Amino acid sequence: MQKLEVLGANKLKGQIKISGSKNASLPILASTLLSNKKIYLDNLPKVKDIETMINLLKSLGSKIQLKGKKIVIDNSKQKKKFASYNLVKTMRAGILVLGPLLAKFGNAKVSLPGGCAIGTRPVDIHLKALSKLGVKYKIIQGYVYATAPKGLIGSKINFSKISVGATENLIIAANFAQGTTILNNCAIEPEIKDLVNFLIKTGCNIKWTSKRSLKIIGVNEIKETSYSVMFDRIEAGTYLVAAAVTEGNLKIKNVIPKIIQTEINILRKIGSKITTKKDEIHIIGNKKIKCMNIKTSPYPGFPTDLQAQIMVLLCKANKKSLIKEDIFENRFMHVGELNRMGAQISINGNEALVRGNTNFQAAELMATDLRASVSLILAALSARGKSIINRIYHLDRGYEDLEKKLKKVGAKIKRVN
Repeated sequence: MQKLEVLGANKLKGQIKISGSKNASLPILASTLLSNKKIYLDNLPKVKDIETMINLLKSLGSKIQLKGKKIVIDNSKQKKKFASYNLVKTMRAGILVLGPLLAKFGNAKVSLPGGCAIGTRPVDIHLKALSKLGVKYKIIQGYVYATAPKGLIGSKINFSKISVGATENLIIAANFAQGTTILNNCAIEPEIKDLVNFLIKTGCNIKWTSKRSLKIIGVNEIKETSYSVMFDRIEAGTYLVAAAVTEGNLKIKNVIPKIIQTEINILRKIGSKITTKKDEIHIIGNKKIKCMNIKTSPYPGFPTDLQAQIMVLLCKANKKSLIKEDIFENRFMHVGELNRMGAQISINGNEALVRGNTNFQAAELMATDLRASVSLILAALSARGKSIINRIYHLDRGYEDLEKKLKKVGAKIKRVN
């Protein structure tokens, strides 16, 4: 099994071009199932989760041509309605094919998903919301059997809590529901806005009526479309933290700074010097890192997907910091490994107390999920000596060319068998 070797204590310097967003690409790919026309997508990242979603679409009968970061999807002969466990088990986003399959065919059989081992992430919010559109479902031996006997019928849906996946599934499905659907208490992550923008381009009738409410009027078909996926804001945030933690000097390119304003503001408060242009962020890390209390919350709050990375930076702060994880339970799995590198972090429920003033020591480490694994790399970049990170298949699910990008800006990092 492959590992990463990281020789730390180098300041990162140079520029990094950010890839397309994994979390925007996945729902857009799922939504192409609605179409019987060709869909042309650009700027898809080359990461394992995208490959898995493409294989899932192929298993459902999609004809797909891949050329670099561009993809052509033809669903004119797509007839299958069964998404198997083998394809859905490694990523949460597999459940996103349920909405479009029900919208198109009126029935579907989809495996309950897998993905990172960070809490329960229940799909019941998806299923309860779909039942409001007239869907009947049973869960048998790990599969959702769902039917819409009269087709999908528009309705008013109030999500019981903000859920990115449920918002995406319902947005996709409601486009083929009869009449009007109102969705309230929607997630408003930029990736959801990207999905909505894509669907509008295909001819769907979707309007934001307030900050967290959408009005969707059903259509019968969607048209041939080409679309370029947005940048990956979590990748951008990760490299910003990499610059801060190594006292580096990086230009992060191919981004829209205002989309990650929350993260920029926090890094400035912690001590980094940051300037922005239209599609670029320039960050200079500071030797003096200030402590800060951070709470993860839905967009536009601080993203849970950057919690592990910011924790590494706060380990080097001048005093104690408190991190509260309000999105997923069980998302402090990186803490044990960081403590083995010399950090002093204690956990109480969904709060982590980070004591600060840590000089990381190199160690052999074990990655547990996608974002935790990258946090170990950030700590290793800042540590003296050689660290080895095992189980890096988690990384390949969400970061395109991570070691190549880091090498280019001065990191001593290599993949070994």
